[in-house]
Amino acid sequence: MTTNTRALVGACAMLALASCGSSEEAASTPPASRLTVFAASSLRSTFTELGKKFEAEHPGTSVRFNFAGSADLVSQLQQGAPGDVFASADAANMDKAAADKLLAGSATAFATNSMIIAVPPNNPAHITTFADLAKPGVEVVICAPTVPCGAATKKVESNTGVTLAPVSEESSVVDVRNKVATGEADAGVVYVTEAMGSAGKVVGIAIAGKLNVTNRYPIAVTTSSHSPRLAADFQAFVLGTNGQQVLAEAGFGPA
Repeated sequence: MTTNTRALVGACAMLALASCGSSEEAASTPPASRLTVFAASSLRSTFTELGKKFEAEHPGTSVRFNFAGSADLVSQLQQGAPGDVFASADAANMDKAAADKLLAGSATAFATNSMIIAVPPNNPAHITTFADLAKPGVEVVICAPTVPCGAATKKVESNTGVTLAPVSEESSVVDVRNKVATGEADAGVVYVTEAMGSAGKVVGIAIAGKLNVTNRYPIAVTTSSHSPRLAADFQAFVLGTNGQQVLAEAGFGPA
């Protein structure tokens, strides 16, 4: 056996051992005890907390999250990405998932969220109303219209008769908030919960109630779930007393 051949055989053996080890590690956590939740970016803080509480009530269970814009999450599910639960920031994206037969059952609304203007603490552009966002020289950031926060912003524009000229359109509300918090923008349009969860980094300026828009958040178990019973338990947990309390404390409204 030549030196090169021995090296190749050794490499293959190491690869086989590594593969075996990976299989054993994966097998150590039963699929029925693992849960993958696809959730809108605006749910990151609350769902991370709920995940820990759910694990505490279900010993041996592991909850993992995939946070992104709701439209991106639907695309991932459409492309076969494995997920057990889908929580969207609007009904429209949940409807897309349902139309593509990605849901195992009916979606249920679990929270609501309204829009608000976010500005840096010193409010350099002196924003006081939604109309101020359209003043010359004001650098405003909003969500892209394909994601729920962007669609809601467009509705606020229609309600107020104000057309914005954003310097950028982001794929998630978190990105909008971050650009305002870091001073990259004078203002942004975000969810109320983003402003509440960023105390000291941004200040929220209310949008008049009759002109504002409220999104309803639905949750559902997916057809791709490997743990449908556990997924249904998580859905019920979000809808239950503990879940609703955590959501309310973060600024979400009742469904």
